[in-house]
This record gives sequence, C-alpha cells and structure tokens, in this order.
Amino acid sequence: MAEITILIALVAGFVSFLSPCILPLIPAFLAYLSGTSIDEAKQNKAKARLHIFLNTIFFVLGFAVVFSLIGVLLNSVLTSIAYDLRIWLSRIGGAIIIGFGLYLLGILKLSFLDVEHKIKVRKFRYNYPTSFLFGVAFAAGWTPCVGAVLGSILTLAITSPGVAFSLLLAYSIGLGIPFLLTGIFTAQASSFIQKAGPILKYFNIVMGTVLIILGILVFTNKIFEIAVFPITLEMLN
Repeated sequence: MAEITILIALVAGFVSFLSPCILPLIPAFLAYLSGTSIDEAKQNKAKARLHIFLNTIFFVLGFAVVFSLIGVLLNSVLTSIAYDLRIWLSRIGGAIIIGFGLYLLGILKLSFLDVEHKIKVRKFRYNYPTSFLFGVAFAAGWTPCVGAVLGSILTLAITSPGVAFSLLLAYSIGLGIPFLLTGIFTAQASSFIQKAGPILKYFNIVMGTVLIILGILVFTNKIFEIAVFPITLEMLN
C-alpha cells in the first residue's frame, strides 16, 4: 500500500504545479523573488538565470520543510492508534477526498477553499531568506485550486500515518521538481505555459474525477488491493 500511495502523492505534487490558478503566474513569481525579470532571462543572461534558479531552490526548500514536518507530526501522533479507529479514519478521510473531488467538478461548494489564506512575508535585504519564507507561506496559505489536491494528500496521510512523512515528502518532490525546472528554463517555461493555457481549463474536470476515485478507494479500503494486484499476477504466472 505504501508504494501506491507514495506514487499518488508524487503525481499529486506535479498536478498541483499544473493547476490553472498557479501555473500561469509561476515564471513571473520566480523572477520577482529573485529581483530580476523574465525579459532578462529571455535574453539568456547567465547571471539572471542563475539568480532565478537559486531563489527557486530556497522557495522549494521552504514548502518542503513545512510539508515534511507535518508528515513527521502525523506519523508521531497517529501511528499507534487502534485498528478500528484507522478503519473509521479511512471512511471519514475517503468521504473528505470525495468532497474535494466534487468541489473541483463544481458540484459541491466549499467556501473555505474559495478563500486564499495569505501570509505576509517581509522582504529581506538578501533574496534567499525571502524566497525560503515565501515557500513556507506557500505551504501554509494554499490557494483554492491547490487546496483540494493538497487537502486530499493531507487526508490520505492522516488515514495512513505510518507513511505520512513519505507521502508529504513525495508530494513536495512532485511539486518541487517542476518548480526547479522552471527556475532553470524560465524563458522556455514562460512560452510553454502561454501555449498550454487552453488545456488548463480541463484541469478541474480531470483532477476532480481522479480525487473521487481515490476517495472511493480510501473509503472502501481498496487501495491495498490495487497495490498488491501486480504481485498477485506475478505469483499466478
């Protein structure tokens, strides 16, 4: 079960990066953090590109630290709970994940996800501490369309506390790698994102459907069966 849920968390991180309310803003945001501009990056100025990339690293470290600490906390607090309670956690968690899926499909209204929780970050003289704190703020103040996906992974971590740290670390990696790639190839990423704009409108439909399926699997405790299915086939062969 651990392998399949960690893979889900990794993919969820990448999907969060692709969310339509974040992806179009990322190149400009990273340029802002580094105190440079996209135009400078497009002119292939090595110093500007390096500055953006280094600030991106600190930004990714900021949200990775927060998510990993949450994973450690969930692991410490919930690992020793009784089996019967875990069953109920799976049922409640599955229902919550289904709710997040219905929200992305526009079927269910969740007002707390429609509000962006902002944390003000004071800019330092040097960019790197600012970028790190913006990463922390990004993790703590999730925007609406990321909230449903991240909320589902947090719920999955609560229902599987033994791998909570691994789940949230995998989510951080899945979210962080495309951020780092954007930091390296800011100019190319900006052009790609502009072209990908029309496709992003299908994001909520696809992710909403995926979350509903995931929620059903968690609710019915069927994720384990999916995880062992390849092993069963190998044994039969």
